[in-house]
Amino acid sequence: MRYGIFSDTHANLPALNAVMRCFDQEKVDALICLGDTVGYGSQPNECADIVRKNAKHTILGNHDAAVAGRMDYSYYYDAAREALDYHRRILSDENMEWLRNLAYMEKDEGTHFCHGSPVDLEEFEYIFSVEQAMTCIPIWERLGQATFIGHSHLCKAFAISKERVFEVVTKQFEVREEYRYVISVGSVGQPRDHDPRASYTIYDSGRRSFEFKRVEYDIAEAAKRIYDIGQLSDSFGARLFAGV
Repeated sequence: MRYGIFSDTHANLPALNAVMRCFDQEKVDALICLGDTVGYGSQPNECADIVRKNAKHTILGNHDAAVAGRMDYSYYYDAAREALDYHRRILSDENMEWLRNLAYMEKDEGTHFCHGSPVDLEEFEYIFSVEQAMTCIPIWERLGQATFIGHSHLCKAFAISKERVFEVVTKQFEVREEYRYVISVGSVGQPRDHDPRASYTIYDSGRRSFEFKRVEYDIAEAAKRIYDIGQLSDSFGARLFAGV
Protein backbone atom coordinates (compact mmCIF):
# COMPACT_ATOMS: atom_id res chain seq x y z
CA MET A 1 0.00 0.00 0.00
CA ARG A 2 1.31 3.41 -0.95
CA TYR A 3 0.07 5.97 1.57
CA GLY A 4 -0.02 9.73 1.29
CA ILE A 5 0.08 10.98 4.89
CA PHE A 6 -0.42 14.56 6.04
CA SER A 7 -1.41 16.50 9.13
CA ASP A 8 -2.14 19.89 10.67
CA THR A 9 -3.73 21.64 7.70
CA HIS A 10 -5.16 24.25 10.09
CA ALA A 11 -7.68 25.69 7.64
CA ASN A 12 -4.97 26.71 5.15
CA LEU A 13 -6.65 25.99 1.83
CA PRO A 14 -3.84 27.14 -0.53
CA ALA A 15 -1.40 24.81 1.25
CA LEU A 16 -3.84 21.89 1.25
CA ASN A 17 -4.56 22.32 -2.46
CA ALA A 18 -0.83 22.26 -3.23
CA VAL A 19 -0.39 19.05 -1.22
CA MET A 20 -3.39 17.40 -2.84
CA ARG A 21 -1.95 18.13 -6.29
CA CYS A 22 1.28 16.44 -5.19
CA PHE A 23 -0.60 13.37 -4.01
CA ASP A 24 -2.29 13.14 -7.40
CA GLN A 25 1.12 13.11 -9.07
CA GLU A 26 2.48 10.58 -6.56
CA LYS A 27 -0.30 8.11 -7.42
CA VAL A 28 -0.90 7.03 -3.83
CA ASP A 29 -3.35 4.26 -2.96
CA ALA A 30 -4.80 5.95 0.12
CA LEU A 31 -4.69 9.33 1.82
CA ILE A 32 -4.41 9.56 5.61
CA CYS A 33 -5.02 12.79 7.53
CA LEU A 34 -3.60 12.86 11.06
CA GLY A 35 -5.81 15.63 12.33
CA ASP A 36 -6.10 19.34 13.06
CA THR A 37 -7.87 20.19 9.85
CA VAL A 38 -9.24 23.25 11.69
CA GLY A 39 -7.77 25.94 13.92
CA TYR A 40 -5.68 29.08 13.19
CA GLY A 41 -6.52 29.53 9.50
CA SER A 42 -9.22 31.15 7.41
CA GLN A 43 -11.00 28.31 5.58
CA PRO A 44 -11.99 25.46 7.90
CA ASN A 45 -15.06 24.40 5.91
CA GLU A 46 -13.28 24.24 2.57
CA CYS A 47 -10.42 22.21 4.07
CA ALA A 48 -12.77 19.88 5.94
CA ASP A 49 -14.75 19.27 2.75
CA ILE A 50 -11.59 18.20 0.89
CA VAL A 51 -10.30 15.96 3.66
CA ARG A 52 -13.71 14.36 4.22
CA LYS A 53 -14.02 13.57 0.52
CA ASN A 54 -10.51 12.25 -0.09
CA ALA A 55 -8.98 10.70 3.03
CA LYS A 56 -9.40 7.00 3.79
CA HIS A 57 -8.82 7.74 7.48
CA THR A 58 -8.88 11.05 9.33
CA ILE A 59 -7.69 11.22 12.93
CA LEU A 60 -9.01 13.52 15.63
CA GLY A 61 -6.56 16.32 16.42
CA ASN A 62 -6.64 18.50 19.51
CA HIS A 63 -7.99 21.52 17.59
CA ASP A 64 -10.61 19.29 15.99
CA ALA A 65 -11.57 18.00 19.44
CA ALA A 66 -11.79 21.55 20.80
CA VAL A 67 -14.04 22.81 18.00
CA ALA A 68 -16.24 19.71 18.23
CA GLY A 69 -16.76 20.12 21.98
CA ARG A 70 -14.77 17.00 22.84
CA MET A 71 -12.20 18.71 25.07
CA ASP A 72 -11.75 21.74 27.28
CA TYR A 73 -9.67 24.41 25.54
CA SER A 74 -10.14 27.23 28.02
CA TYR A 75 -6.42 27.06 28.87
CA TYR A 76 -5.32 27.72 25.25
CA TYR A 77 -3.71 31.11 24.70
CA ASP A 78 -6.13 33.87 23.69
CA ALA A 79 -5.52 34.00 19.93
CA ALA A 80 -5.76 30.22 19.48
CA ARG A 81 -8.90 30.05 21.60
CA GLU A 82 -10.52 32.90 19.64
CA ALA A 83 -9.76 31.11 16.36
CA LEU A 84 -11.40 27.96 17.67
CA ASP A 85 -14.44 29.94 18.78
CA TYR A 86 -14.67 31.48 15.32
CA HIS A 87 -14.43 28.10 13.62
CA ARG A 88 -17.14 26.69 15.87
CA ARG A 89 -19.45 29.47 14.68
CA ILE A 90 -18.85 29.01 10.96
CA LEU A 91 -18.42 25.25 10.50
CA SER A 92 -21.22 23.56 8.61
CA ASP A 93 -23.40 21.03 10.39
CA GLU A 94 -21.92 18.27 8.22
CA ASN A 95 -18.35 19.18 9.08
CA MET A 96 -19.09 19.57 12.77
CA GLU A 97 -20.73 16.14 12.87
CA TRP A 98 -17.72 14.70 11.07
CA LEU A 99 -15.34 16.13 13.68
CA ARG A 100 -17.51 14.79 16.50
CA ASN A 101 -17.09 11.26 15.18
CA LEU A 102 -13.37 11.11 14.33
CA ALA A 103 -11.30 8.39 16.00
CA TYR A 104 -8.21 8.94 18.14
CA MET A 105 -6.39 6.18 16.25
CA GLU A 106 -6.76 4.13 13.09
CA LYS A 107 -4.84 0.99 12.11
CA ASP A 108 -4.19 -0.26 8.60
CA GLU A 109 -2.02 -3.26 7.66
CA GLY A 110 0.08 -3.01 10.82
CA THR A 111 0.54 0.73 10.36
CA HIS A 112 -0.89 2.99 13.06
CA PHE A 113 -2.11 6.57 12.76
CA CYS A 114 -2.78 9.03 15.58
CA HIS A 115 -2.39 12.76 16.22
CA GLY A 116 -0.07 12.89 19.23
CA SER A 117 1.80 10.28 21.25
CA PRO A 118 0.34 6.76 21.03
CA VAL A 119 0.99 6.27 24.76
CA ASP A 120 -2.18 8.10 25.86
CA LEU A 121 -4.20 9.11 22.84
CA GLU A 122 -6.58 11.53 24.54
CA GLU A 123 -3.78 13.58 26.11
CA PHE A 124 -2.28 14.71 22.79
CA GLU A 125 1.30 14.63 24.07
CA TYR A 126 4.13 15.70 21.78
CA ILE A 127 6.89 13.52 20.39
CA PHE A 128 9.67 15.56 18.78
CA SER A 129 12.70 14.49 20.85
CA VAL A 130 14.45 11.24 21.74
CA GLU A 131 13.39 11.70 25.36
CA GLN A 132 9.74 11.97 24.40
CA ALA A 133 10.00 9.00 22.04
CA MET A 134 11.42 6.91 24.89
CA THR A 135 8.01 7.02 26.57
CA CYS A 136 6.91 4.56 23.85
CA ILE A 137 9.33 1.83 24.94
CA PRO A 138 6.94 0.38 27.57
CA ILE A 139 4.28 -0.10 24.87
CA TRP A 140 6.74 -1.39 22.23
CA GLU A 141 4.83 -4.65 21.69
CA ARG A 142 1.63 -2.70 20.96
CA LEU A 143 3.15 -0.23 18.51
CA GLY A 144 2.67 -0.63 14.79
CA GLN A 145 5.69 -1.27 12.62
CA ALA A 146 5.31 2.42 11.87
CA THR A 147 3.17 4.85 13.85
CA PHE A 148 2.51 8.16 12.13
CA ILE A 149 1.70 11.25 14.18
CA GLY A 150 1.25 15.00 13.73
CA HIS A 151 0.73 17.68 16.38
CA SER A 152 4.26 19.10 16.69
CA HIS A 153 4.31 20.58 13.16
CA LEU A 154 7.84 19.20 12.87
CA CYS A 155 9.30 16.56 10.55
CA LYS A 156 10.87 14.02 12.90
CA ALA A 157 11.39 10.25 12.87
CA PHE A 158 12.47 7.85 15.62
CA ALA A 159 13.49 4.20 15.47
CA ILE A 160 12.58 2.48 18.74
CA SER A 161 14.05 -0.79 20.01
CA LYS A 162 13.02 -2.47 23.24
CA GLU A 163 15.86 -0.67 25.01
CA ARG A 164 16.80 2.46 23.07
CA VAL A 165 15.57 5.20 20.76
CA PHE A 166 17.45 6.55 17.76
CA GLU A 167 16.53 9.67 15.83
CA VAL A 168 16.45 9.07 12.07
CA VAL A 169 17.97 12.15 10.47
CA THR A 170 17.51 11.43 6.76
CA LYS A 171 14.52 12.59 4.71
CA GLN A 172 14.14 9.18 3.08
CA PHE A 173 14.73 5.82 4.77
CA GLU A 174 13.74 2.18 4.99
CA VAL A 175 11.66 0.91 7.90
CA ARG A 176 13.60 -1.99 9.41
CA GLU A 177 11.90 -5.04 10.90
CA GLU A 178 13.74 -4.99 14.23
CA TYR A 179 12.49 -1.50 15.17
CA ARG A 180 9.21 0.23 15.72
CA TYR A 181 9.03 3.71 14.20
CA VAL A 182 7.27 6.85 15.35
CA ILE A 183 7.22 9.41 12.57
CA SER A 184 5.99 12.98 12.93
CA VAL A 185 4.91 14.14 9.48
CA GLY A 186 5.09 17.93 9.87
CA SER A 187 2.35 20.39 8.98
CA VAL A 188 0.54 21.19 5.76
CA GLY A 189 -0.74 24.57 6.83
CA GLN A 190 1.51 25.87 9.57
CA PRO A 191 5.07 24.44 9.52
CA ARG A 192 7.24 25.29 12.51
CA ASP A 193 10.69 24.15 11.40
CA HIS A 194 11.68 27.41 9.69
CA ASP A 195 10.76 25.98 6.29
CA PRO A 196 7.51 27.64 5.17
CA ARG A 197 6.72 25.05 2.50
CA ALA A 198 3.82 22.69 3.15
CA SER A 199 4.80 19.25 4.49
CA TYR A 200 3.51 15.89 3.33
CA THR A 201 4.87 12.33 3.37
CA ILE A 202 4.81 9.11 1.38
CA TYR A 203 4.97 5.65 2.95
CA ASP A 204 5.08 2.45 0.90
CA SER A 205 4.23 -0.35 3.35
CA GLY A 206 5.15 -3.08 0.87
CA ARG A 207 8.64 -1.71 0.22
CA ARG A 208 8.90 -0.33 3.79
CA SER A 209 10.10 2.97 2.36
CA PHE A 210 9.30 6.39 3.77
CA GLU A 211 9.98 9.92 2.57
CA PHE A 212 9.41 13.45 3.90
CA LYS A 213 8.39 15.89 1.15
CA ARG A 214 7.71 19.63 0.85
CA VAL A 215 5.91 21.79 -1.66
CA GLU A 216 5.71 25.55 -2.14
CA TYR A 217 2.32 27.26 -2.12
CA ASP A 218 0.97 30.81 -2.26
CA ILE A 219 1.75 31.94 1.28
CA ALA A 220 0.79 35.55 0.56
CA GLU A 221 -2.71 34.42 -0.44
CA ALA A 222 -3.12 32.30 2.69
CA ALA A 223 -1.92 35.14 4.92
CA LYS A 224 -4.16 37.72 3.20
CA ARG A 225 -7.20 35.52 3.78
CA ILE A 226 -6.40 35.50 7.50
CA TYR A 227 -5.87 39.28 7.63
CA ASP A 228 -9.06 40.03 5.67
CA ILE A 229 -11.33 38.12 8.03
CA GLY A 230 -10.56 40.47 10.90
CA GLN A 231 -11.43 37.85 13.54
CA LEU A 232 -8.14 35.95 13.52
CA SER A 233 -4.82 37.06 14.92
CA ASP A 234 -2.54 38.64 12.31
CA SER A 235 0.26 36.54 13.80
CA PHE A 236 -1.28 33.42 12.23
CA GLY A 237 -0.68 34.93 8.82
CA ALA A 238 2.71 36.49 9.54
CA ARG A 239 4.24 33.28 10.85
CA LEU A 240 3.46 31.44 7.60
CA PHE A 241 6.19 33.39 5.81
CA ALA A 242 8.86 32.25 8.28
CA GLY A 243 7.62 28.72 8.94
CA VAL A 244 7.50 29.18 12.71
